[in-house]
Amino acid sequence: MPEPLSPLGLLLDVDGPIASPVTRTIATPSIITDLITLAGANVPIAFVTGRSVAFIRDQVVVPLRAAGLPGTMRMYGVCEKGAVWFPITADGIGEVVVDDSVALPAEAVETLRRLVADRFADTMFFDETKQAMVSVEQRTDADHAVYQAAAAVFNEAAFSVLTGLGLGVRFGDRVVADADGAVPFRIDPTIISTDIESVTLDKDRGAERALAFFAQSGPLPSVWRSVGDSRSDYLMADHLHAAGYDVSHVDVRPADGILDRPYPIIVEGDLIHDEAGAQFLGFWVDKLGLR
Repeated sequence: MPEPLSPLGLLLDVDGPIASPVTRTIATPSIITDLITLAGANVPIAFVTGRSVAFIRDQVVVPLRAAGLPGTMRMYGVCEKGAVWFPITADGIGEVVVDDSVALPAEAVETLRRLVADRFADTMFFDETKQAMVSVEQRTDADHAVYQAAAAVFNEAAFSVLTGLGLGVRFGDRVVADADGAVPFRIDPTIISTDIESVTLDKDRGAERALAFFAQSGPLPSVWRSVGDSRSDYLMADHLHAAGYDVSHVDVRPADGILDRPYPIIVEGDLIHDEAGAQFLGFWVDKLGLR
């Protein structure tokens, strides 16, 4: 007998609303239990993130499994902003697919790796788990203000390195095209990292990938909520809205500026990051009568 259609679907950024940006783990226990409860009610849940498969496996799926993921559910992971994707089941992560067409050239990856090791290893590390994009991230033992100052220098150095290799790169308002006039890559700083990625990757692409996966297993809910802490996370809701769904976006770091959108924007009072994420998930567990 088919599972009943859930009235709700969720597209969740991970850093911020689910994992603490300080500990880089799911530090609020109710997030684990509420995700399991919602998954058990057949709510489609996709983690749409710039993080790697390894991070989602170790910091999200492992604790979810340890707490008892249901045998039947609709859960999906889209990593590296749409470059990597996989199903999630009670047994863990399923087959991982990597879109190699959007990856940086190997020479650029190695040059950036050496740049971090030679000049910035005291404040940041090169994320060796990424498969298509390059990310450098603040060390957990580094002062945040010191990291941000170092990151500004790193971003400039990375821009020089990449353009020096002949790559087309966008960084803020600056654009340098390659020999063919193309600009296939961008430098995208966040509060704890810098991502260097294909310009085709972003949260709307991740949302599209997740919806396509869920559609394979049956009808989709008409009501969706996206949750994130960055302005780019609004792109998940943009995609849902353009596709005709009833959508609201939950901004767990509104101090960065709430964007003007044709759909509702939700903030959780004075709560931010994973405290706001926990509040949001708990609200829907109650609203759906699942306690």
